[in-house]
Amino acid sequence: MLAPMNAPTDDHDRGLAFDLSTLLNRRRLFTLAGAGAGAALLVACGSDGGSGGSATLPSSSSATSSTSSASTMTADETCSPIPEETAGPYPGDGSNGPDALAESGVVRSDIRSSFGSASGVADGVPLTVELTVSDTATGCVPLAGAAVYLWHCDREGRYSMYSDGAEDENYLRGVQETDADGRVTFTSIFPACYAGRWPHIHFEVYAAVDEATGGGEPVATSQLAFPEDVCATVYATEGYEQSVANLAQVSLDTDMVFADGVSQQLATMSGDVDSGYHAKLSVGIG
Repeated sequence: MLAPMNAPTDDHDRGLAFDLSTLLNRRRLFTLAGAGAGAALLVACGSDGGSGGSATLPSSSSATSSTSSASTMTADETCSPIPEETAGPYPGDGSNGPDALAESGVVRSDIRSSFGSASGVADGVPLTVELTVSDTATGCVPLAGAAVYLWHCDREGRYSMYSDGAEDENYLRGVQETDADGRVTFTSIFPACYAGRWPHIHFEVYAAVDEATGGGEPVATSQLAFPEDVCATVYATEGYEQSVANLAQVSLDTDMVFADGVSQQLATMSGDVDSGYHAKLSVGIG
């Protein structure tokens, strides 16, 4: 299992140093080999459904790209490797403490509420997250029967199962099986911007739901980023006040994860505050 990454709350300073080391180690094979020692140095200095049949997934990760709503994708961008990222110190997948994936009820599309013995509900601007998983080795043919585990912080910048005030909850975590078009959809809320990180969502891709919930290894781990204009609009609403100052202190160019390039991780957005937002990202596995 890949090593974890940064998270909010009182552990931020420790998490930042932790992330820098983790990112360098994780990208040693992916970045250093492809772009030389200079790229690795940049990373170090720039930061951070139900179960079904198993999809035929390779062992290394690749990706399709997703752009901001005003961008246009080229042919090369639509079927190229997605950056492999750290899962963070709060993955909830058993690699660093609690394991939400082992709990009954984690396979679900609406992740706003906790499940099992927990009962909390995450408040915030409604958000639908749509990921499309495909195989870059076959020209980005959609992968049916794969599984995506997705998680992110709440409106206060807390991660369920770990952060003070949310340690007894497991909301904003869930697993979905990809459909015939390689697609999964999660109903959630827009995450906060906490100190030191650009607003983001974590996800892991597994060969099948049984692999995700049965202790299997992910075949890809990455993160989704949000466009700045959407973040600014959301954070102007009630409940996101602390995110305004945090967003002003970070950018995509300085973020510890996205500073080396974000075009393949930047969600395409639609919607508004009143009706909710819809984030789309293509995820290629090669």
